[in-house]
Amino acid sequence: MATEVETESGVPEIQKEEEKLPIHDPSTKFRKDYTQPPFWVETVALNFILNEDVTHVHSTLHLSPNYGGANAPPLTLNGRKDVKLVSLKVNGGEPPAGSWEVKGEGKELVIRELPHGPITLDITTEIKPQENSLLEGLYKSGGNFSTQCEAEGFRGITYFLDRPDVMARYTTRIEADKASYPVLLGNGNLQAEGDLPGGRHYAVWDDPFPKPCYLFALVAGKLSMKERSFTTMSGRTVALRIFVAENNLGKVDHALDSLVKSMKWDEEVFGLEYDLDLFNIVAVDDFNMGAMENKSLNIFNSRLVLASPDTATDADYARIEGVVGHEYFHNWTGNRVTCRDWFQLTLKEGLTVYRDQEFSADMNSRPVKRIEDVAMLRTSQFTEDAGPMAHPIRPDSYIKMDNFYTVTVYEKGAEVVRLYASLLGKEGFRKGMDLYFKRHDGHAVTCDDFLAAMADANEADLSALGRWYSQAGTPRVDIETHYDAAQQTFTLKCKQHTPASPGQAHKEPVLIPLAVGLLGPDGKDLPLHPREAPAASSTPTTAVLRLEHAEQSFVFDHVAVAPVLSALRGFSAPVRLTVAGQTDDHLSLMFAHDSDAFNRWEAGQRLLRKLLLNLYCAAKTAGTSPTDRGALGGVLAGAGGVPDSIVTAFRTVLTSPELDGTFKAMAVSLPSGTELLDAIPGADPVLIHEVRHYVVAQLAARLRPELEGLIKANSDAPGTPYAFNAAATARRAIKNKALVMLGALEEPAVVSLLLARFREATNMTDKVAALSALVEVAGDARKTALDEFYETYKAEPLVILKWLGLQAMSNAPGNVALVRSLVEHPAFNMTNPNSCYSLLLGFSRSPVNFHAADGSGYEFMGDMVLKVDALNHQVAARLVSSFTTYKQLDEKRQAAMKAQLQRIVATNGLSENVFEIASKSLAEPGWRLAAVAALVVACAFTLTGSVADEQLAQLLWC
Repeated sequence: MATEVETESGVPEIQKEEEKLPIHDPSTKFRKDYTQPPFWVETVALNFILNEDVTHVHSTLHLSPNYGGANAPPLTLNGRKDVKLVSLKVNGGEPPAGSWEVKGEGKELVIRELPHGPITLDITTEIKPQENSLLEGLYKSGGNFSTQCEAEGFRGITYFLDRPDVMARYTTRIEADKASYPVLLGNGNLQAEGDLPGGRHYAVWDDPFPKPCYLFALVAGKLSMKERSFTTMSGRTVALRIFVAENNLGKVDHALDSLVKSMKWDEEVFGLEYDLDLFNIVAVDDFNMGAMENKSLNIFNSRLVLASPDTATDADYARIEGVVGHEYFHNWTGNRVTCRDWFQLTLKEGLTVYRDQEFSADMNSRPVKRIEDVAMLRTSQFTEDAGPMAHPIRPDSYIKMDNFYTVTVYEKGAEVVRLYASLLGKEGFRKGMDLYFKRHDGHAVTCDDFLAAMADANEADLSALGRWYSQAGTPRVDIETHYDAAQQTFTLKCKQHTPASPGQAHKEPVLIPLAVGLLGPDGKDLPLHPREAPAASSTPTTAVLRLEHAEQSFVFDHVAVAPVLSALRGFSAPVRLTVAGQTDDHLSLMFAHDSDAFNRWEAGQRLLRKLLLNLYCAAKTAGTSPTDRGALGGVLAGAGGVPDSIVTAFRTVLTSPELDGTFKAMAVSLPSGTELLDAIPGADPVLIHEVRHYVVAQLAARLRPELEGLIKANSDAPGTPYAFNAAATARRAIKNKALVMLGALEEPAVVSLLLARFREATNMTDKVAALSALVEVAGDARKTALDEFYETYKAEPLVILKWLGLQAMSNAPGNVALVRSLVEHPAFNMTNPNSCYSLLLGFSRSPVNFHAADGSGYEFMGDMVLKVDALNHQVAARLVSSFTTYKQLDEKRQAAMKAQLQRIVATNGLSENVFEIASKSLAEPGWRLAAVAALVVACAFTLTGSVADEQLAQLLWC
């Protein structure tokens, strides 16, 4: 580990200085203010002289004018306070005295009196990567030099026009001590390398493709490499290399396999071929992001590259496959065509997330992948859309761009891209993509350019779809149905409305592709005869309707029997849907028979959501303490408990021979606590957790024979090797789901079974599943398993992250003190983002302990936000985001959370990253009243048919 220059408190000097700064009022950037720069940068030549004390960066920039008139305007280059300007030359000479200045504590270099026409700048800067705990720009990780330049990290290396629309060709020379840094990597192709006096060496890399500076990358260090090759569809051979520490070389095969699959898939599905002869991936331990798509030199968080059966779970394997694909796909959707400004971030990220989702669906189970993506969207993005940080997928303003690498920009952005595919069909979408690349290859463009390419290629009017880019919030779609037996028609009366959000009181209707089917009394699909021509992606049993007005009706003819509506099939749009008059019988029919796998799962979720909300209402009305499980169980049983119909439905799913094991595991999973929190104004998150626990325990007790049978039937014979494929992961998924459900019983026999399964596990998937159940049970077995796990894996940093995370997320009573103590444990490293995410973000996901009634969980998180902010602003901003939903909670918890936000905002030297999120969370906009009112209406629609009016009123306001 590299030695950092630290103060006595352990905080690097640059961050210590920031604490002396006063509370600030950061400037806001607006999309409407975009203008082109006065100069374009044509070529960049960089020379890095890497040393242990300081690094010197020599840059030569060739600029062409982009201004009118005879006199050149001033040129402002971006920098950072830890970048020291050593020298500056203009066209090879010293600039006139007084013609330039460094402003804003090093954040800007302003050059005036420039000669007319093209110019050449020579800039030398001095930086100290070993002190850079921000992990932005050039820094040291594990003794190696590495970079992260997106979004605005390049300015931490040298003075530059640090904006994505400035695309230039780069040549990079790297010089370092050969013994300490034998591997020197840059973007593009290796042009030259050789030895130098004094035991040093150099390498020169040339990237033939113009790129913005955020795609610049450099790595220097002691690394080992594993290589494969890939033959492109045109017959070129590409060398594929992954660089890691020597001891991790045996854990990169899955990532290499995933890269090969990605390259082949992109050729087959989109006709996109890789454009260089070399593709490098480097894994680093200290990394703010998951991975970075730098041209030909992807830099990855090590947890998204390294995998072996003993150290990685099925979820890890799937995540690695998806992220490797995501970063590779950026070569075209992000690198060859990039975004004009950071407000357009979803242009590359939303589109590439959609592409990686489709890739993962093709590699594995498409229905399961869709359910996973939607579940995450609802849990995270819908909550963001309803809170103080709500923003469109193309934001109109920001203080720190780092704060807008959000689930809205990424996941909701991907859903908006999916809208094009739903409306235009597979062939139409491909036509639009082809035109997009034909028009814009090598350019920095906008979301409007993408929409225009899709519309023009298909001669389609997509103007209403454009509103998705500019409006925040989750649209709500309400459907009323009417069957006319005499005319044999079935009518859908649809209404859409998007609630108010910060800065947007009024919303226009958006274009929503509404995929619908009709089920007969036997659950089979009925043939569809819509009066209006549906979208191109429709099939004989699923019509994709264009809902683009505030109110709109659709009629189906020749409907011989009263049907059950299966709406929003495949989750065809990111909306909240309610169907008036939808009964439990309707949902049960869909849960048992719907041919659309997503809607089959969704029907079960709606049944469970109704049940959980009913039981929560009963418990809240009774005033029962959530910590008294005995009394609470009595109240819930008196309110009807878990009805036989749901138990029967679950039994049918669990015992069905046709259903995939992973689908079964998802089908019997309850809606998340976050989803329920969204549906209950003034909610008690601990009570929500206990109601969920009660339902799981009831299901486990009444389905015990089936669950035990699934565990036995899906357990591998001794000696069976681990395999990551759809069949094997499905077996493990349902086996471990059954095991975790039984764990809710907390009986001695079950605890003994969990401990035995933990010890007998031959792969990390099974071991973590058993341990995740054990950490929820207070007692000796919990401590024993955790101690054994640590002793076994203490030399495996990525596995120890699981050990930290499982303890942090535990809902065992009194866990706040344990998590506080783990901050001092040798396994936790506050300067490592992965450590912070596992322990601290993990803790924020414990409803019982993070939301402890005494406020101790909030106080602990507030302490950690401030400590981490002194080291790494991006990580701290993610931590403070755990407070953004406080207005959803009961009054006591609201006050406690608000107090922490006020304490954070009042701290001197607070980073802009944290300030933006905390200050917006504290705002009290009038839009919230409208949002709550809309939520009440939505809840009323959702609960129609299962909750009496007086119970509904109690549920909404109790």
